[in-house]
Formats: sequence, C-alpha cells, structure tokens
Amino acid sequence: MSEFNAIAVSKQYVTLIDKVLSHYAGEAFKDEVQAAKAEFFDNAGILDEKANNFELRMSQFFNWYFFTRELRGYAQTPLEAALMARELRFNPEDLPLIEQMKLHRHSLFEFIKLKDNDVHIRDLLKGDKLIVRSSPWIYGFDADEVFEVRLIPVAGTWIFTRGFCFHPIDARKYILNEIKRHKKDPDLNPEDMMLKLIKMRYKSERYRHVKIDLIYSNESKLG
Repeated sequence: MSEFNAIAVSKQYVTLIDKVLSHYAGEAFKDEVQAAKAEFFDNAGILDEKANNFELRMSQFFNWYFFTRELRGYAQTPLEAALMARELRFNPEDLPLIEQMKLHRHSLFEFIKLKDNDVHIRDLLKGDKLIVRSSPWIYGFDADEVFEVRLIPVAGTWIFTRGFCFHPIDARKYILNEIKRHKKDPDLNPEDMMLKLIKMRYKSERYRHVKIDLIYSNESKLG
C-alpha cells in the first residue's frame, strides 16, 4: 500500500465516520450526545474551546461515541446502527467500509520502532505485534509511553483512527498492572479500563501539580 493510498483510505474512513455522526450526533440526538459527554468527561473539568487540547479531546470523545458507546434504546453503537438511518443514504462503496470498521481493534499499545513510514507497535492487551504500513501518523511516538487508539484493518495492514490518547511515561507501571489484572479476570471489560485511563489522563492535565502516581491509582481521591 503506497503512502498516497494510505492517506486516501484514511480520508475515506474519516468522511464516512463524519457522515454517520452527522445523524447520530445531530439535532435529533442532542440529548444523547449531552448524556454521553457527561459520561465521558466526568470529572475532567470544563471543556474550553480555546484550549490547545480541545480538538484532540473531542476526537477522543466522538471516537468513543461512534465505536464503543451504545445508544440508549438501540443497544447498538452508532457504527452498528448506521444502516438503520435511512436519511444517510449510503452509496454501495460505503457498505464494505462500514463492515471493515466493525472489525476495528481498540486497545492499548506500545511503540516498537519506525521503519520508513511503517509504524511497528505491540498490542498490550492481546500481546501481538502489528505494523501500520505507510502511516500518515509517524511522529510523537515514544517507546516508554502507552497509548490508546483504534485501528481499522485495510488490505492486509491497519490504519489509525483519530483520537490518540498518550499516557504519561510515569503511568506505565500502573497501566501494565491494570492490563495484567484484566487478563486474569475475564469478567472485567477492557473498554471500561480504557475509559477510566482516559479520565485519568484528563485529570493529569487538570492537576498538573499532583504526582502522576497519585492520579493513576485505584485509590485516587481526586474529584
């Protein structure tokens, strides 16, 4: 897959996600979105549209809203319910893209190396290594940082979705211990853990004067 094609395919998925969200995050679902924001940004502080991280936070929220959170009364995510919205009128070429997105992988990863524009990563929940070939996103990775993202399988490789969440290096030990705990207990939901970690990341930005290990903790008393 060439770099040009990787960028073009990423844009296809972004366009399709935005199309679905235009309905399921539109006026008819205003209350749903407000309830979802309250759940996602719980204790994260007031969202400031002028803040440097505002767009990143909103990308993380809409990724979660689109891929993970079930709509009330639907028992499906916006992705799963996409074909139910007659107003969207999908083109035939959209349908296989929707099915591919249903195969996405959501996990916690660590960076291994960058070779040309191929990003080599390890899935910390599943334990396997992946290569995101000809990635448009090649900067900002650190081998000591655990990051959360969703990957969509495409033509034998993967593409990153928007909304990376990079956790502080000092939180790595806590995160790895949480991963071990989840692997040992099949009743625990990794989605719940990853949402909890995102909220901890937001708290670390809000309480910059507090040590990371007091935020990334199951005994944290920060509101």
